[in-house]
Amino acid sequence: MDFLSRKARSIAPYTAGEQLRDRTYVKLNTNENPYPPSPRVKQALLDMDADGLRRYPRPDAGLLRAAIAEKEGVSPENVFCGNGSDEVLALSFPAFFDADGAGACFADLTYSFYEVFAAFFGIPAKVVPLREDFTFDLAAMRAQDCQGYYIANPNAPTGIGIGRAEMEQFVRSVPEKIVILDEAYMDFFGESFVPLVKEYPNVLVVRTFSKSYALAGIRCGYAVGNASLIAGLFRMKDCFNSYPVDAVAEAVCAAAVGDRDYYAAATEKVIAERGRLTVALREMGFTVPESRANFLFAGRGRLGGKAIYEKLRSEGVLVRFWDRPLLRDFVRITVGSHEENDILLEKLNKILS
Repeated sequence: MDFLSRKARSIAPYTAGEQLRDRTYVKLNTNENPYPPSPRVKQALLDMDADGLRRYPRPDAGLLRAAIAEKEGVSPENVFCGNGSDEVLALSFPAFFDADGAGACFADLTYSFYEVFAAFFGIPAKVVPLREDFTFDLAAMRAQDCQGYYIANPNAPTGIGIGRAEMEQFVRSVPEKIVILDEAYMDFFGESFVPLVKEYPNVLVVRTFSKSYALAGIRCGYAVGNASLIAGLFRMKDCFNSYPVDAVAEAVCAAAVGDRDYYAAATEKVIAERGRLTVALREMGFTVPESRANFLFAGRGRLGGKAIYEKLRSEGVLVRFWDRPLLRDFVRITVGSHEENDILLEKLNKILS
């Protein structure tokens, strides 16, 4: 007998990048940081009192919220922390959208979890195609009848970014709708909207510790916005999980937030390697949009994304491929360390020759 609900039987879940263990790979498929976390992270782990783990953590992640607030120039009441930015995004759907409302608007080629969350929570989805050059069509999004927007900036999987001035124009034009800016990769761009959240009560900025902070294994993310929006996230959180940020994650992430110089230097190394890879791939004949993230969206015409992906995997290099219209000609390549990128380029030269 099938005990699954109709939703469980019918919904299409999000598919994460491969985590293969059958051999040692150069892993460039999940946009992880090639450099280690700050030394302060290790020290925070060493300093932890293991006996304290018998107690529940603070349900509001107060220590971490205070550290983020200080770094972002806001008050703790403007910060919400969750179990990864995915959880923060998930909670935002029931917090700000109604199942019988006008729906949530997002692009057709963007972070695919938006579509999954909309289906999971029964929120109508208004999907707007990107332009032919893979940039957002903000005018078309503005024209949609919806309750609000999800905009990944820089976008995934294209890596294309929207400058703060252009984003502010869009936000100013839709004051009656919520704008949720998913800035998972923003530290590699430097055009965050966080400095403007105090001016725009309809904006929620979502960030993660998985990318620039090199803490994908910790699972922690946060949102910055007007206190009323943050309170809405807390209402949803407390209907789902009182303690989404564990004591280890809170201590580690608070330590990471405090080491700005270390992460600025690591981010600059990623940006430099991104530029080197972009030039090299274009010289090989790949089409590569200008990326503002820690990955590149690369296609090479008739060879196709699937062939590139499969041949690289056989050579021990993992990249991301989606067998979907408009995406299947491309692969997404995480910017690795200098040594990892050298191996990628060596294998690509071998494949293309």
